[in-house]
Amino acid sequence: MTQMLMHFSGVAGQGMNPLAQLMRVWGHEVQGSDRSFDQGQNAELRARLEGAGIRILPQDGRALRPGVDRFIYSAAVESDTPEACAARTHGVPGTVRPGLLAEVVDGGGPGVAISGTSGKSTVVGMLAWILRQLSVPGTVLGGAALAGEGTAGCFAAGPRGGPVVAEACESDGTLVGYHPSIGVIHNITRDHGEVHEVRGQFATFARQSGRLMVNAACPEAMAVSAGLARTLYGLGGSADLPLEVLAAGPHVARGLLTSAGVEVDLEIQQPGAHTLENACAAVAAAQAMGLDVVAAAMALRSFPGVSRRFEVVARTEEGLRVVDDFAHNGAKIAAAVAAAQAGGGRVLCLFQPHGFGPARQLRPELRELLPQILRAQDRWLYLPIYYAGGSVTQDISAEDLARDAGVDAVAKRTDALMWLAERTTPGDTVLIMGARDPGLGAFARSLAEAL
Repeated sequence: MTQMLMHFSGVAGQGMNPLAQLMRVWGHEVQGSDRSFDQGQNAELRARLEGAGIRILPQDGRALRPGVDRFIYSAAVESDTPEACAARTHGVPGTVRPGLLAEVVDGGGPGVAISGTSGKSTVVGMLAWILRQLSVPGTVLGGAALAGEGTAGCFAAGPRGGPVVAEACESDGTLVGYHPSIGVIHNITRDHGEVHEVRGQFATFARQSGRLMVNAACPEAMAVSAGLARTLYGLGGSADLPLEVLAAGPHVARGLLTSAGVEVDLEIQQPGAHTLENACAAVAAAQAMGLDVVAAAMALRSFPGVSRRFEVVARTEEGLRVVDDFAHNGAKIAAAVAAAQAGGGRVLCLFQPHGFGPARQLRPELRELLPQILRAQDRWLYLPIYYAGGSVTQDISAEDLARDAGVDAVAKRTDALMWLAERTTPGDTVLIMGARDPGLGAFARSLAEAL
């Protein structure tokens, strides 16, 4: 990639700003714009970007001028924005953000792409931690920051041509753009779309991966990679790197990974069988990168977790635990609840659907899921459906979802505190779940303080 002037439209976005920073570190001239900056918001992020040498300009189209070499934009951006129109007027080539990310991954030595409908951010975070602990310089681009390191994503800028680890997402149809040295298919379940809608993307990704790593416990992942050379890891009986879960909790997950006949202890400071599966994927990918399996597993003993992935935000003297989690689809919700239940005590779940469209899609699944995952002593509360603005059809409510499963709902999120105050007892776990809402993490912490 020759040196060029790049403009990032929506540079404050969680997937955009790390790429902008990386391009600046790699010697490109970088400028960007964002509606939030124009509105006086995100001052801390703006200062960080400007401190990195990125010029921030108004998002009115004037930044796109002759001399700009590439226009980087989000797949969600409309084609008639002032910047998109200006880019076409001046003949500035456009690249969708995932397209640039795929270029970065494909150019890595090696480039590691972590795919799957659940666990990508945690697996990438684990690999970032392994690289850090083993003093391996590498580029990391993940959707969730390591716990205690902010909320702007997991980012490390390594040398050009060095190792690159990144999430490869199927939600916008761009998974087919990757040709990684090492491709991981962690799982395929119902998330942004139905499984049949994304199956083809994963099959193409599998064929285009130089070395393919597949979770042996996921039937869909096994099916889309059938007939290809692959390394299997995880709980499936056919795994090349088999995993045995020794303890899912209550506070630490312990397992045993076998590699070439050598048993390797896994001990992760976050509970849940899914946490061990994520760790197994990270260690398997680390091995494919040429790192020592035992050293990688040892590094994960001090892994701090990632933001909003079963993040314990408070423990009281009475034994009450408050957990914040990104779970927003059936598989993720089930995994988060199971991890909370591994603590032994009662679990009080607060779930905020992340939009009216997702709520409609999830409704039949949640109706069947809740009776399966909730024990008699557990409780469930639907928070109001998150509304991000715009012209969406608001034809479903939290109360509708609650009636389906015979659980509770509140009309205002602030009413959740009273609901909890009337129900919490020593030893309970309060589990707050949801995605997309940037204020949900702060809400979880405010509940913890009030309790």
